[in-house]
Amino acid sequence: MDLPKQINQVTADDAILWRDGHLFLLDQRKLPGEVTFLELHSAAETARAITEMVVRGAPAIGITAAYGVVLAGSLAFQSSPEDWKGAIESDLESLRRSRPTAVNLFWALRRMAALIQTLPDNKDPGDDLLQEAVRIHTQDREANRRMGELGASLLEADSGVITHCNAGALATGGYGTALGVIRSAHKRGLIRQVFADETRPWLQGARLTAWELLQDGIPVTLLADGAAAHRMAQGGVDWIIVGSDRIAANGDVANKIGTYSLAVAAKHHGVKVMVAAPTSTIDMEIPCGSEIPIEMRDADELLSCGGRQIAADGAGVWNPVFDITPAELVNAIVTERGVVLSPNEKKIEKMMMNRPESL
Repeated sequence: MDLPKQINQVTADDAILWRDGHLFLLDQRKLPGEVTFLELHSAAETARAITEMVVRGAPAIGITAAYGVVLAGSLAFQSSPEDWKGAIESDLESLRRSRPTAVNLFWALRRMAALIQTLPDNKDPGDDLLQEAVRIHTQDREANRRMGELGASLLEADSGVITHCNAGALATGGYGTALGVIRSAHKRGLIRQVFADETRPWLQGARLTAWELLQDGIPVTLLADGAAAHRMAQGGVDWIIVGSDRIAANGDVANKIGTYSLAVAAKHHGVKVMVAAPTSTIDMEIPCGSEIPIEMRDADELLSCGGRQIAADGAGVWNPVFDITPAELVNAIVTERGVVLSPNEKKIEKMMMNRPESL
């Protein structure tokens, strides 16, 4: 099996791999210290990997789910060749239930389901489904590079930026959304310094974002989440650049918990906020952020760290994994179709209709 085995052989673009009829996921729970690929054989295993954070990041979740449908299609045909379309429905539902907030998951599954309806009833759908999953994967990677260039064009020379969570190649099909902007800006010589929030409780900033940036030779300084406002007060921060798991029709943004407080602090300190996300992240059926479902996760994620209890026995826990940043706190939404400045419902709708790039 042609898989990278050593950490110095693995790049963030290796996070989702299809080899010899199976799906391999780089286990992001174990980075940066250990490189482990999980080999998946079914939709149920794929859904579990999504739920358990083996893979995370809205675009990457959607891509992974698409490959999960490929696995489901061949198995459904093997077990029920005369009614594989009926047999695959339970697998599609298990994938839908894996994470509730990331709209890319549902977008990818709708796209795969639409293809299923066009396929013949008496033929193994595996090859056709695989072609569509690869297309989704490739298109996301191309969209990220487009976003990187568009977002970088908003930065001036010698910019300092703060990013939150991980919106890089690990969270996408490759290159990244927020980190795609940072990568493109760095190539142009526009980035002086990147500050990465550690991003409790899963520490995606410390474990994943710092690892990605250092691979590319981009200087990164790690911040405790609570230090970001004080860092802005010192000067030298020009932009907050983040990704998103779902954007409402009015421009409200759901992203990793802590993004909202970053945006509030940025407003106070005159720092601009950029959200980079593909159009598959924009949910035009959700009018505003208050209607975006927010996933609540297990209390142990806050009570423990690295498998060791860190909190007092008996402490209660409130653990939303995302928060909502109102559109009025966002200076720019960058997608592969263009840039929306000071987003609102009319501007988002115009961009989704693929009109001029700068609104």
